[in-house]
Amino acid sequence: MVVKIGSALIADASAGRVKTAWLASMAADIAALRADGVEVITVSSGAIALARRLLGFRGRLRLEEQQAAAAVGQIRLAQAWSEALSAHGLVAAQLLLTLGDTEDRRRYLNARETLATLLAAGAVPVINENDSVATSEIRFGDNDRLAARVAAMLGADRLVLLSDIDGLYTADPRRDEAAEHIAVVERITPAIEAMAGDAGSLSARGGMRTKLEAAKIATRAGVAMAIARGTGLHPLRALADGARASWFLAEPEGAQARKRWIAGVLAPLGMIAVDAGAAAALRAGRSLLPAGVVTVTGEFSRGDPVLVRGVDGKDIAKGLSAYGSEDARRIAGHRSSEIATLLGWRGRDELVHRDDLVLLDMGETGRKRSG
Repeated sequence: MVVKIGSALIADASAGRVKTAWLASMAADIAALRADGVEVITVSSGAIALARRLLGFRGRLRLEEQQAAAAVGQIRLAQAWSEALSAHGLVAAQLLLTLGDTEDRRRYLNARETLATLLAAGAVPVINENDSVATSEIRFGDNDRLAARVAAMLGADRLVLLSDIDGLYTADPRRDEAAEHIAVVERITPAIEAMAGDAGSLSARGGMRTKLEAAKIATRAGVAMAIARGTGLHPLRALADGARASWFLAEPEGAQARKRWIAGVLAPLGMIAVDAGAAAALRAGRSLLPAGVVTVTGEFSRGDPVLVRGVDGKDIAKGLSAYGSEDARRIAGHRSSEIATLLGWRGRDELVHRDDLVLLDMGETGRKRSG
């Protein structure tokens, strides 16, 4: 589960401090989910809100003021998360991302592997946009869409956007008493988009419009998404207990969209020939390990698309290589345990992971990560 937390929930902007009671309840909710076997990633706003008063910034901030406030506030935000989670024996991990980290293939793979490794180690990633260095052309501008990209990146089961409103309404309920709550959205149509409003506070940069944009990203990737009220204590517990929210259903074909993109859009930059054992493992839904590689041809970098071919000359799969061509040639035919010795550094065990692999002769392979 990926949970996005708005600035107004976690930070008292007027006082420049963290809402410690609220954060403690959120940490307790996360601990309860973890005890049930649910991996949780948080995308937490609040850095700018925590620092604007301290730095004497008023009104709507210029980009350079936002960057300065983020640099100061992020330290406070990370410390607050660390203390809240450590009370439950959980380790917080901070990641600062930009739009480019989710669009560039190599940086995308780096970010995804870091997150997967943290989850496997039992840590709770706390993500925020890297506002202190990101310029206007490489910024998300809001954490709603960042959270959706993260959810899609990891193949999460669900994304929860916690805000000061309990979901989508036919009109802005603050201005229209006749506005009706929408509990389930099966498809995001133009009529649904027309219901969106704007952000309601100076500290918040995401309004309902950005939440609908996030819903598009998530649902198209096969991730269900909820917009829920987070102002009370234990908001995730409340949602699990049936609190009112708007659920956006994942598109049935969404989970395989990325596989179709790999199979049909990306032109391979290299070819990896594999032995019969590796070919059989791929057809059984496994990853491609270096030990089964016979030859590597072409010039490609980490994250580039490659073709996987059997010894019989038949194309087996397409996928994204976890190593550049030079390194791939050095580790070809060797066990994964030898990678560090051969390269002088240790990457992932797989040359092409099954999540980044599409079979060409038997359909698609790869399982969705648990989340």
